[in-house]
Amino acid sequence: MATEGDVELELETETSGPERPPEKPRKHDSGAADLERVTDYAEEKEIQSSNLETVMSVIGDRRSREQKAKQEREKELAKVTIKKEDLELIMTEMEISRAAAERSLREHMGNVVEALIALTN
Repeated sequence: MATEGDVELELETETSGPERPPEKPRKHDSGAADLERVTDYAEEKEIQSSNLETVMSVIGDRRSREQKAKQEREKELAKVTIKKEDLELIMTEMEISRAAAERSLREHMGNVVEALIALTN
């Protein structure tokens, strides 16, 4: 025999509708989402030839200015007179090549003390 509580249970199950099994987590979908986060998307853009030419000319101008400044610096350094004794002193004491010793002396306007200090630092 059914009691009042049993009847209510039967009514509740009838009103809930057809039962579906609980949904299982989708393993493959989460992997695709992870892959999208890891994958780096780079949109391909067309490079216009006028922009490329402009950039290349700017780079070329900069290089030529740097080269010209370097040549001017070398001319200034070549004008500096250095003593042979100073050059030999730096070469023997610091155990460096003649070119490195000469360069250091010229950069410090022939001052042996400043050249030696610069080489030791």
